[in-house]
Amino acid sequence: MNFQSPAEIAIAICSAGKTKAEMALTKLVLLGILAGVYIGFGANLATKIGSMDPAPGSAVGQFLFGACFSVGLMLVVIAGAELFTGNNMACMASSMNGQSSWGGLVYNWTVVFVTNFIGSILLVYIIFYSNYWIAPDATTGALAITAQGSKALAIAKGKLTLTWTQAFLRAILCNWLVCLAVWMATGAKDIIGKIFAIFFPIMAFVSSGFEHSVANMFFIPMGITIASANPEAAAAALNMTPQAVTALYSYGNFFVNNLVPVTLGNIVGGGIFVGAIYWMIYLKKKAEVKQDKSASA
Repeated sequence: MNFQSPAEIAIAICSAGKTKAEMALTKLVLLGILAGVYIGFGANLATKIGSMDPAPGSAVGQFLFGACFSVGLMLVVIAGAELFTGNNMACMASSMNGQSSWGGLVYNWTVVFVTNFIGSILLVYIIFYSNYWIAPDATTGALAITAQGSKALAIAKGKLTLTWTQAFLRAILCNWLVCLAVWMATGAKDIIGKIFAIFFPIMAFVSSGFEHSVANMFFIPMGITIASANPEAAAAALNMTPQAVTALYSYGNFFVNNLVPVTLGNIVGGGIFVGAIYWMIYLKKKAEVKQDKSASA
């Protein structure tokens, strides 16, 4: 067969979690930065295609937005990188199974979260200064926001105006699907199987409008960068005042009102609803038997 059973996947996920929790710092840092960049590649492509939608918000446009974004997780899983959201599942399952320590979980999540952010910001600035998002007007020479830039601002605005509860709940749903994608991709034994296992859950979460912490490390800073470069042009594109744009598009607002609730929701969605639940279903009894044998020895 070209795929593993769910029970076999659970064992593989726990083994992967152990490797992640014990990974050398230098390797973890580099792979974490790469994951931030890779997710940013998917987010950038989705924004580009989304900016070309003749009827914003159309069913086809939403589908294509989600379909394009899936490239990011394909790069993470197949090329190899350390993504915070996927590690919520793997490290949780491994720690609950006794294969790695809770300290290893905290170590991995902390380093990977920070380095995912670094990778995302790196890509934001590379793409911004390549003038995809804002460019001089051919006539006046003044900075003008492109269609892609307007789409980036709209995406960031939608995320920055969510309530804490909305962001948290949408983040649970997001990482539930993301970790199911990683779970199924782990079970596939060939590249085509992994691609299909990733595509459908990721398309579903993005098209549904759920919240992914690492994706937001690209989407929202890109909006902030564009708005900061020219608040007047951003205000015109958003039909807001420059003062309102400056207040909304800030890192303080991003961290407090989006990144914190989304990160917590992602941990619940991936760590609890996938990692912990599948551990309970497939591995809990085995772990208890092993513990009993050790106690009686």
